[in-house]
Amino acid sequence: MKKTILGMIMVLALLAPAFSEGQKEAVPGAAGSSGSYPSLVLKLGHIADPSHPYAQGAVKFSDLVKEKTGGKIDVQVFASSQLGDQKTLIEGLVFGTIDMALVGTAALTQFQPQMGIFDLPFLFDDRAHAFKSLDSVGMDIGKALEPKGIKLLGYMENGIRHMTNNTREIKTPADMNGLKIRVQTSKIFIEMMKAMGASPTPMSMDELYSAMQSGTVDGQENPSAHIYTQRYYEVQKYASRTAHAYAPEPVLISLAKWNSLPAAVQQVILEAAAESIVWQRELSTKSDEELWDKIKATGKMKVIDVDRKPFQAATAKVIEMFADSVGRDNLAKIDALR
Repeated sequence: MKKTILGMIMVLALLAPAFSEGQKEAVPGAAGSSGSYPSLVLKLGHIADPSHPYAQGAVKFSDLVKEKTGGKIDVQVFASSQLGDQKTLIEGLVFGTIDMALVGTAALTQFQPQMGIFDLPFLFDDRAHAFKSLDSVGMDIGKALEPKGIKLLGYMENGIRHMTNNTREIKTPADMNGLKIRVQTSKIFIEMMKAMGASPTPMSMDELYSAMQSGTVDGQENPSAHIYTQRYYEVQKYASRTAHAYAPEPVLISLAKWNSLPAAVQQVILEAAAESIVWQRELSTKSDEELWDKIKATGKMKVIDVDRKPFQAATAKVIEMFADSVGRDNLAKIDALR
């Protein structure tokens, strides 16, 4: 993990030459010299519950910026869709009405289709493979967001995605036949659920709990952090640990806002992003099994460990289906990092 972290910081350094050690002292207002920073408020929005690991990562980022600037720059974090759903957050970044946001890669594909590569089923061997891929291939792909008005600072972690439903135990893809499963508004997730035999139902996350409660959908797929913090165990009987996809959480800033900031402030934001991403990934990794233990402890949801190979076989065609749109060269680069 340490090599991955170093690699990420090196990538961020390439994005901002002032981030190099050799130039740090020459930059006015470098971290720890708060006198040169302007007083500034930045608003950062996301859709997660405040206890979610990436929500905590956003707070860590805010704390680091405040610490590095002697309290002059205040990153105000708005959790739980207070600034809008993911579509609204992205539009806010583009038009400069929202300064920063954490959103899923699927939501960004409307601006950069290759971001969808990270939503593909069974793409990574493990977290270490994911981190290496995000910090290299992922940063390169993210550069294409800049002409659209969004700058990528790096990737926190949402988590490893699993299936839940309220109808029956899912142990094989055959058990998913006919189940109405909520998905993000994403062609990749729609085709992934179809490949496993389910009936995909695109829906925003703020509608999901009531939809499962009323039976509008039978289930959904998300990492353990959302399953627990959104209390899905109250309206779902079964969780199957399919680990069918990995979910990163890009850290974004409006390019208009970024370009308006002095170089010293940009440097602090890059440093705080890199440090908070390291911290958040470690927190998310540690929290994963702890959250499953908490879900089990509620006594309301049966957690089922499954053989992943049949699910991987069922969804293999989805990777080929989207290989051209996400970039075959990108897939090859990720494969080479195994």
